[in-house]
Amino acid sequence: MAERIRPFLMFEGEAEEAMDFYVSLFPDSRVERIERYGVQGAAEEGKVVRADFVLNGQRLVCIDSPVGHGFSFTPSLSLFVDCASADEVDRLFDSPARAAK
Repeated sequence: MAERIRPFLMFEGEAEEAMDFYVSLFPDSRVERIERYGVQGAAEEGKVVRADFVLNGQRLVCIDSPVGHGFSFTPSLSLFVDCASADEVDRLFDSPARAAK
């Protein structure tokens, strides 16, 4: 079974630089995939839509947010959940536990 839940890091334009720096620090680390914004993208061409990387065996995801924020990086943690279908996204989003909050 593929790993489905991973730590998620959001940047405002420095995702690739941060990822490369982290990968340089730890053994068993590598960049696995980078998807970039194109000319017609929501952010500057070449910035990271999504990147998958490994730090010392731990898989992570990072992005360059196309939306401006009051911070360049947040020390909080988010989780990225790979879903098999739109139906699965809807099921998780519409869960009774979420609606109760």
